[in-house]
Amino acid sequence: MDVTEFQQWVNDYYENRGWSDLDIFIRIGFLAEETGEVARAIRALEIGRDRPDEVAESFTNNRKALIEELGDVLGNVIVIANKYNISLEEVFNSHKEKLSKRYSQE
Repeated sequence: MDVTEFQQWVNDYYENRGWSDLDIFIRIGFLAEETGEVARAIRALEIGRDRPDEVAESFTNNRKALIEELGDVLGNVIVIANKYNISLEEVFNSHKEKLSKRYSQE
């Protein structure tokens, strides 16, 4: 599946569940929450779980958790992009161009 197909799939999936209708500020809150879960998943991969109420997982399971959390972040980013009719391809190209210009003197 390419990026455009995935963006459309997320759009359809979220719309079918009414999730796309949420206020944009609620969506930003979800994005922030999911970003925190990415941080927690990276912590588990890098330094492990150190609280007595947390179960230590294998590297493979921790990596799988990170992939899932990155997917949740991406899903929220896509919903935001779709709200403003922005394709991920446009985002990728804009970001590449910005960085290329910013660091072209190196």
